[in-house]
Amino acid sequence: MPKLNVLIAGSTGYIGIQLVKLLIKHKHVKIKYLCGNSSIGKKISFFDKELAKINLPKIIKFKEKLLDDVDVVFTALPNGEAQSIAKKILSKNILIDLAADFRLDKQSDYQKIYKKKHNAPELISRSIYSLPELSGEKVKKFNIVGCPGCYPTSILLPLIPLIQKNMIKNNNIIIDSKSGYSGAGRGVHKKYKNKNLYESLSAYGVGFHRHNSEIEQTIRKYTKNKCKFIFTPHLSPMFRGILSTIYLDLNKGKTIKSLYKILKEFYKKSDFIRIAKINSMISTNDVINTNNCIISICKSKYSNKVVILSALDNLIKGGAGQAIQNMNIMKNFKKTEGLK
Repeated sequence: MPKLNVLIAGSTGYIGIQLVKLLIKHKHVKIKYLCGNSSIGKKISFFDKELAKINLPKIIKFKEKLLDDVDVVFTALPNGEAQSIAKKILSKNILIDLAADFRLDKQSDYQKIYKKKHNAPELISRSIYSLPELSGEKVKKFNIVGCPGCYPTSILLPLIPLIQKNMIKNNNIIIDSKSGYSGAGRGVHKKYKNKNLYESLSAYGVGFHRHNSEIEQTIRKYTKNKCKFIFTPHLSPMFRGILSTIYLDLNKGKTIKSLYKILKEFYKKSDFIRIAKINSMISTNDVINTNNCIISICKSKYSNKVVILSALDNLIKGGAGQAIQNMNIMKNFKKTEGLK
C-alpha cells in the first residue's frame, strides 16, 4: 500500500510538533511538507531536539501548488487561518483542522464567539465536527474535518452518554477544568509573563470561554437536549494534561452504579476511553503521552449528587492524536495506528 503524503501547516506550535512526533510512527504516512511562516528554512528539530535524528523536510511557506502532492492536510494554525487553505483544497485532499474554524455549525456563532468573520462560510455545511467516539464512520463522508477543542473533549465524552440515557439533571451542571499551559500555545509565556506561570494557578474565560458554544452545540446535537452549565477553565503550572471535574445531580432512581454501567457499555468497544473503578482518584499522570481519556465517577456526601473526573493529554487526545484518529477512520486504517 502506498503511503499517504501529509502536509502539516503550523508545524512548529505545540500541537504541530506533537503531530510530527505521532505521524513519524504511522506506517501508512509520509510527512511530505512542513509549513510555517516565521520559521521558513529551519529544521523542525530547532523547535524540539527529540526530532534531531529524524529525516524530515525543512519548513517552507504554504503554497497552493503543494496540494497537488499531498493527500492529507493537517492545519494547526491560529483561529481563522485554516479557512483560506480549505478554500483551495482539491477533491483528492482531506483537510483536518485542529483549531476552531470548522467546529461551529453557524457562521453567525463563529463571528459572535471569535470576533471575526468566517471567510469560508460555504464550507461549513460541507465539513464535520468529529469527536471520533461519537461521530464514528460519519466522518468518511466529508473532506473537511473540525477536531474538537481539548476542554470539550474531556467534558463531552463523559456527559453525552449520561444525558442521552436521562441519567442526570440537565439544568445545573458545574464544570471545573484545569489544563497544562501548552493548551494556550507557544505565546503563553508572553501572554502570562506577569502571572508567575510556573508556580501559580490562573482562572480565565470565566463564564464566557469560547468552548461554551462548542459544548452546548454538541450536547444538543447528540442528545436533543438543552443544558444549563457553568464551565470554568484554569491554566495550571504543568506543561500538558487536562483534568475536568464535573458536578452532577442525579435523576430520581439513578445511582452511581447505574451511571458507571452506562459509561462502561457506551465505551466497551473504544480503544482509547477507560472507565475507572468507582471512586478512583485519577490524575493527568495516568494519561500523559497517550491518546487515552480516563473517566472516574465518584461519590459525594449527598446521595443525589456525583462528581465525575475526566483526564486526558491536551496535546494528544485533545489535539494531534484525535486528528490522527479521524484520519485513520477516514482511510480505513487500524484505529490505533500511530497512537499506541
